[in-house]
Amino acid sequence: MSNKHEIEEELNQAQERLDALCRNEAINDDCGGQTVTVQPTCGDEMQSLREECSNLQIILEAMEASED
Repeated sequence: MSNKHEIEEELNQAQERLDALCRNEAINDDCGGQTVTVQPTCGDEMQSLREECSNLQIILEAMEASED
């Protein structure tokens, strides 16, 4: 089992990767006010990273609760 610091680092890395993917998915509305449909190109990876971040956060919260 990893220690708390390693889990925090893993969470930070996953969150940074997710943030980068979200930034890459964002587009500017350069179509003169026309409706723009954005199709995510990394949807599966983004969902996987969201789940990983959620699971790591749960582990950290449980570790913190056990320290009390």
